[in-house]
Amino acid sequence: MANDNAVQQAAEQIARAREDKTLRPSIAGFFDEATNTVSYVVHDPKTNEAAIIDSVLDYEAASGRTSYGSADLIVEYVTSNNLKVSWLIETHAHADHISAAPYLQEKFGGKLAIGREIVRVQEVFGKLFNAGTDFERDGSQFDKLFEDGETFRLGEIEGIALHVPGHTPADMAFIIGDAAFVGDTIFMPDFGTARADFPGGDARQLFRSIRRLLSLPKETRLFLCHDYKAPGRDEYAWETTVRQQREGNVHVKDGVTEDEFVEMRTARDKTLAMPNLIMPSVQVNIRGGRLPAPEDNGVSYIKIPVNAV
Repeated sequence: MANDNAVQQAAEQIARAREDKTLRPSIAGFFDEATNTVSYVVHDPKTNEAAIIDSVLDYEAASGRTSYGSADLIVEYVTSNNLKVSWLIETHAHADHISAAPYLQEKFGGKLAIGREIVRVQEVFGKLFNAGTDFERDGSQFDKLFEDGETFRLGEIEGIALHVPGHTPADMAFIIGDAAFVGDTIFMPDFGTARADFPGGDARQLFRSIRRLLSLPKETRLFLCHDYKAPGRDEYAWETTVRQQREGNVHVKDGVTEDEFVEMRTARDKTLAMPNLIMPSVQVNIRGGRLPAPEDNGVSYIKIPVNAV
């Protein structure tokens, strides 16, 4: 897997961007401490064409109320820098926050995109939430479903999508210029890797996906979707490199075998509680970040399956 054509193509793209600074994107990270999520605005400095990756809609579970404080920080940044949003990208159907992509798409336009395997996640969770026949399980809630190895552009900067399943079946990494946005596959080296015990998750697949990413050039910049401040570290961080991960990731650095990783990841996942917002988040995010259709009283409802997971 690590030597496949898509990874080779990504490596060549990264090398070109390393040689030519005009092919490197400008990147702004927006950290939402309530969900430990990092959203990104990535743009081509020459054309101001931009992508928004893994945005957050604020959600208060006790009251069921949504708000736009986190997303409006992105609105302000995009507006003040005169950016043109072409893409609203989700690395996967998040289980820990609701996407603000529809809100941002209404503001700026752009195509809402995710990996093609979202259809597998929709099928699994459509059944869990008893979504019925009105809920399409074909990815049609998104404007673009990326295939593994598919290329795209952000202005004059090249991009390529890599399928990196394991955390969920649909996880994607997006390589833009010399930067890789890797979603939930991996965390800072001192914290390790993502869990693999959600429906459709697979620790062995996750290991292979991570090694696929870590076969990219060692100078590749990796931008993470989460940080939880590992013990002994006082500040949040979300940027690292392939080299730093290969040398120091506590779960998956060079020398750790696939079987060792699977044993560790499986044991660790058994100790983890479910994310606080998994029920509302997945239920909404498989719909492209849109709430379930209002019922006859005009109110949208989030279902909580009892004793089902």
